[in-house]
Amino acid sequence: MLEDLDGRVAVITGGASGIGLAMGEAFLDAGMTVVLSDVDESALGAQVDRLSASAGNRVEGQVCDVTDSEAVLGLADLVWDRYETVHVLCNNAGVAPAEPILQTTPSQWKWTFDINVLGVAHGVLAFVPRMVEAGIGHVVNTASQAGLATNVICGMYAASKHAVVGLSEALYRELEHTPVGVSCLCPNAVSTAIFDVARLRPDWVEVGENADGIQSSFGELVKEQGIAPSLVANQVLEAVRAGRFWVLTHDVTVPIALLRSEDLRVGQNPSSNPGDLARMRFESLANPSDG
Repeated sequence: MLEDLDGRVAVITGGASGIGLAMGEAFLDAGMTVVLSDVDESALGAQVDRLSASAGNRVEGQVCDVTDSEAVLGLADLVWDRYETVHVLCNNAGVAPAEPILQTTPSQWKWTFDINVLGVAHGVLAFVPRMVEAGIGHVVNTASQAGLATNVICGMYAASKHAVVGLSEALYRELEHTPVGVSCLCPNAVSTAIFDVARLRPDWVEVGENADGIQSSFGELVKEQGIAPSLVANQVLEAVRAGRFWVLTHDVTVPIALLRSEDLRVGQNPSSNPGDLARMRFESLANPSDG
């Protein structure tokens, strides 16, 4: 466990906005040196400039595309050359396409899994062996409540986040007898721009005719209903200090996740999730007269 984070070093992918940025701010407040990484160079530079006003040289930004394994290895090399260690790694970069599976395209699946799943795997492979060798460290993988339960709009996203949960559990078991800890972050609705995928979506990704409309509508709902990223970051900070695996941001997550276990126990088909924001928005889009 890393109870004392003062003077430690953290690396956060997807660090220019949302939960990643909030984790960076929380780690800086705890006295850490923070390397924020993101593919959005402009946003990253603006946030590093802002944070440097109070944190000085304890914060820096490094542009990195987590879908490129060589780029992630390069990021690890750079950080080790500069600081000689990494104590906390947050594999946080992600995108959240919101569209029914039957309306998605193969290129959407490739892009989503390249970032959400392979981005995490690339971070693990580039950083964690060195952390094990150093005999200290903690890994935080950002999954989602969608990694524990599914809904009717975010099937592709849920599939990718189920993969992150599985990867994280397996990694925990691998590292259980080492000094390196693992946490799996599974937030419910958080007020971020993660559903604004069009801003960073490459031209080669083909989307359905109604994709951006559904995306925008669902993204607005999540922003309205979501909690502040800072609340999530504080929970991550506590989990790192306590060596806790599950980081769950909402009380509804466990009951919803346990629906699957109950369905398995009694041999019934998948139950509907109560309070499913995706289902409510999907039904309102399908039946606009109902609001």
